[in-house]
Amino acid sequence: MSARTTTRRRQLGAMMRKLRARKGMTLEEAGQLVGVSKATVSRYETQTGPVKWLVIDALCREYEATEAEREAVVGLAKDAKQQGWWSSFADRIPESMNLLLTLEDEAVREDHFSCLYVPGLLQTRDYTTAVQQANELRRAPEDIERLVDIRMKRQEILARPEPPHLWAILDESVIRRVVGSREIMREQLSHLLRANESHHITLQVLPFAKGAHAAALGSFVMIGGKEPSLDVVYVDLHVGSLFMEKDEELERYRLAFDYLRAQALDMAASSALIERVRKEM
Repeated sequence: MSARTTTRRRQLGAMMRKLRARKGMTLEEAGQLVGVSKATVSRYETQTGPVKWLVIDALCREYEATEAEREAVVGLAKDAKQQGWWSSFADRIPESMNLLLTLEDEAVREDHFSCLYVPGLLQTRDYTTAVQQANELRRAPEDIERLVDIRMKRQEILARPEPPHLWAILDESVIRRVVGSREIMREQLSHLLRANESHHITLQVLPFAKGAHAAALGSFVMIGGKEPSLDVVYVDLHVGSLFMEKDEELERYRLAFDYLRAQALDMAASSALIERVRKEM
C-alpha cells in the first residue's frame, strides 16, 4: 500500500470512528442502516482495505454528519488511491510524518505554538540544515540533505493560490536561540519579518515577561480542515509523535492557543521585537 493510501486510510478510519461514536451507534447498527455487514463498517474504521465512497456517504448521512464533515470524509474516500508529492520519500520518513503531510496537504489553517525552534513551514534552508545537524542521532550529509529537501518542499503549500492560514506563536527563546550561526540566525529572523507581512500568515512572539503560560508543556500544531470537528492536534515528542483528535483534547488545545494568542505581542510589536533581536545578532 502506498504511503499516501496508508495515511489517507488512517485519517478516514479515525473520522468514521469519531462520527459513529458521536451518534452512539454500534458497528452492527450502522451496517444495518446502510445494508453492509458489521465487518465492513469495522474494516472502514480500522484503516485496512479499499472503501466504497457511496457507502461512506450513506454512513455519514446516518451519522447525521454536517455537510462539511460529509464532504471531507467522502473526499478522502474518493481520493484514497492518489499519491502526494512525498510518496517518493516514503521509505525515508516515518509514518507519523506521512500522516502529518497528508493532513497538512488538505488543511485550511494551521495554528502553531513553538517553544524551541522556528516552525518548519517558516524555516530557511540553512536554519533547517543546522537543526538537523544538531540532532543527537548522527546522520550522513546526504540523509540531512534529503530531510532538508522534504521540509523545503513542504513549505510550498504556503505558495498555493489559496494557501492555508498559518498562525504561529513563538516563545521569545525561539528568536533568541542562535541556531547554526549568527549569520544564519539573522537570515532566519529576516525571513520571519517578511512572513509576517503576508496576508495568510500571522506571527506573534510570546515575551519572557509574560512568565508562565498556557502551553508550558511544549510545542504543538493544530491542523484544521473545513470543519472544526475534524481538526487534529500534532505534538512532536522526543520519543515520537502524537496525533490527538478527541473532542476533549481538541478543546484543551484550542483553549491553550486562545490564551497564548491573548498573552503574546500583537503582530506589529512582534515584528519590532524580532527586528531588535536581529540587530543584536
